[in-house]
Amino acid sequence: MANTPQAKKRIRRNARRTEVNGARVSRIRTFIKKVESAIALGDKTAAAAALAAAQPELARGVSKGVFHKNTASRKFGRLTKAVGGLA
Repeated sequence: MANTPQAKKRIRRNARRTEVNGARVSRIRTFIKKVESAIALGDKTAAAAALAAAQPELARGVSKGVFHKNTASRKFGRLTKAVGGLA
């Protein structure tokens, strides 16, 4: 249990950050799922539009520290390849 005022403050801050970061990750996952569902349907224009919307969200996740830059790069590369492979 936290004894010092600073440790108590850290607990409060960590709880807030966890909530905010969880919302960020959830939002990014939603954008990625939109791209994946468009790919599954075979709709190239919708997939490309969804990918264009997901890319800045992934980049924002990196800048906010919820994703590692290589993770975001890998996800974006795989989605781009999948969208490019649609007829």
